[in-house]
Amino acid sequence: MKPLVPALALAATLAAAPLAAEEVGEVGVDWLGNDIIIEAIADPQVEGVTCHVAYFERGLVDRLQKGNWFEDPSNSSIACRQTGPIRIGDIDLSADGEEVFKQGISLIWKKQVVNRIYDRQNRTLVYLSHSRQVQDGSAKMAISTVPLYGQEVVWENGEPQ
Repeated sequence: MKPLVPALALAATLAAAPLAAEEVGEVGVDWLGNDIIIEAIADPQVEGVTCHVAYFERGLVDRLQKGNWFEDPSNSSIACRQTGPIRIGDIDLSADGEEVFKQGISLIWKKQVVNRIYDRQNRTLVYLSHSRQVQDGSAKMAISTVPLYGQEVVWENGEPQ
């Protein structure tokens, strides 16, 4: 049985997220009810690219034993691949890119985020998964790339030079 309050907070956060994730797997890791969740995230501005993000979700027994009821760890992993013909819409081409996904991993303060950055020189989409906190930011992150070199890519606004 999973705690109700964090589940409701996660549901509310997902409803406000830039895009929804689809849970594709759940692996139980111990008898405390801790799980690794795997979600598929389609980039809303890049058709034909899907990211899979894995993260740790604490169970009820673990929350009772360790306290800190309303927060999951910041650890995550990401892998992004071409899953169809690539069509790129209006994406942010700046060095800090743009957020394509976020969800709460605590009741209020901590978010799991995926940012997309376009590496123009190498014609590559870079996806960065990290957590964002109000204070004491986390250095835990994961990165994945989708090379566009040699691929037939349609740019709705023309390929950036």
